[in-house]
Amino acid sequence: MIAAELREIVYQANRALAKTGLVMGTFGNVSQLDRAAGVFVIKPSGIPYSALSPSHMVPVSLETGKVVDSDLRPSSDTPTHLELYRGFGCGGIVHTHSEYATVFAQARVPVRCMGTTHADYFRGDVPVTRPLTQEEVQRDYEKNTGLVIIEALRREGLSCDEMAAVLVANHGPFTWGKDAASAIEHAQVLEYLARVEWRVRALAAEAARPDSFLVDKHYLRKHGPDAYYGQEAPGLKTRPTSE
Repeated sequence: MIAAELREIVYQANRALAKTGLVMGTFGNVSQLDRAAGVFVIKPSGIPYSALSPSHMVPVSLETGKVVDSDLRPSSDTPTHLELYRGFGCGGIVHTHSEYATVFAQARVPVRCMGTTHADYFRGDVPVTRPLTQEEVQRDYEKNTGLVIIEALRREGLSCDEMAAVLVANHGPFTWGKDAASAIEHAQVLEYLARVEWRVRALAAEAARPDSFLVDKHYLRKHGPDAYYGQEAPGLKTRPTSE
């Protein structure tokens, strides 16, 4: 079986996502990429999380976008994942319809960076894509969803490491990371931040924004070559390595 180990990882990741409470029904999906092998594995379309098994996970060629060694249809969001793997250096992707992040996506409102909790993970506001045009929806909808996510980061001047999340206008959030587990963590953090941001807006709609130097300090102490958060001792390594 092609990508047997990766199928197991992605199966476990989808099970883990279901346990977070960020998804309901068959909404959402997780994938992970083996860039050296040129293949990523993703959840199949329309199968409940409780019914999944490792053999259900669908390998997809990074080069052609076609299914490899499976008779199942991959998630309908597969072309979006494909474009993000091609455009970013990430190794795992998560899509959810989590409640608060989806509220912001459907309202086309960024999740503002209002303090250090946010800056520990995302270097600035979590952006919203522009709405897709009628032509983009009717032709290659899922592919174009991936392209507008990439476009949104370029518009903000951010790398996929600095901003591991984007809200797709009128749709929902996508997050990514070095692997599926990291992408799930970012999805959980994004939902928490969206919930906090909702409450900040209710308390003080014009709340003071943090200074950029504070945002940068909190982001860079956990990310990049000069990071000093966490441990690097053998057996205790907790510092983020690529996001």
